[in-house]
Amino acid sequence: MAKNLGKEFSKGIIAENPVLRLVLGTCPTLATTTSVESAIGMGLAASIVLICSNIAISALRKVIPDKVRIPAYIVIIASFVTIVQMAVKAFLPALDEQLGVYLPLIVVNCIILGRAEAFASKNPVLASALDGLGMGVGFTAALFVMGAIREILGAGTFYGISIPFLSENPMLIFILPPGGFFTYGLLMAAVNRLAEKKGKPRAELRGCEACPMARNCALNSANKKEEVAE
Repeated sequence: MAKNLGKEFSKGIIAENPVLRLVLGTCPTLATTTSVESAIGMGLAASIVLICSNIAISALRKVIPDKVRIPAYIVIIASFVTIVQMAVKAFLPALDEQLGVYLPLIVVNCIILGRAEAFASKNPVLASALDGLGMGVGFTAALFVMGAIREILGAGTFYGISIPFLSENPMLIFILPPGGFFTYGLLMAAVNRLAEKKGKPRAELRGCEACPMARNCALNSANKKEEVAE
């Protein structure tokens, strides 16, 4: 039992890292990693929402009707996002300004919705909490590494602390969108290389079919087509 719970936690950090292995949450990953501070802030905010929503959805999984589960998940997630956003605004206004619209957009973060649909809705509370914690740690770690690389090379600082020589000759492209894609690509290549050495499949950009919500989206699209046809 303890071994299984440990596996639920650890898988999100390396084997199923949501950013570098499952390739989810790329929008906030690229947008909020211009500095270490904003990267850690986004990672922690998303982790809190992920853990709390996983616990709530798991606890209510036998009560929520299957037909309305997605709207119910969004309401639960939105409630926790609102609480986190209010707390950040009250105690960390500078971070709130840095994250901007990406903080409330945690509501539709595919990592959180994906874990709700793929795991929390099918597993006990403790396992779901550890799954959320592991995925949150993995998400935050990936953002931290990207944020550190981009801030050090692009601004010549680390967590706002100036680095000799680099601060005088920063490569500004790293804090611009092209630098985000370049850094992300390098990290993906490194992770894929390590995965191949261990005999595991490469992480690939597979489009919507890779998302745990894909089946539900497909059903909705089919229903809409039927309604238009009628």
